[in-house]
Amino acid sequence: MRKYVIAGNWKMHNGPVAAKELASAIAKKNNGKTTTEVVICVPFVDLFAAEEAIRGTTVKLGAQNVHWEEKGAFTGEISVSMLQECGVEYVIIGHSE
Repeated sequence: MRKYVIAGNWKMHNGPVAAKELASAIAKKNNGKTTTEVVICVPFVDLFAAEEAIRGTTVKLGAQNVHWEEKGAFTGEISVSMLQECGVEYVIIGHSE
């Protein structure tokens, strides 16, 4: 059976402290459930805090954007390998407000 995916885009809400609290609460509510993949897509500054909060749970970490180049003079951008180092497994691509 196909697994459902529910992803929440946190937009520009929550700093690292609030992100860790919210991610922890989501993980506690969802941990152990295997029929649905829950993904939280947090702002870049929250990646480490959110990853720490969901580590060892079934909740997955997502990013809000990614750049196609691996490295270079792309101020403010982030590469796939950088996101992977943060524990990111999902990325929102082609999103517009």
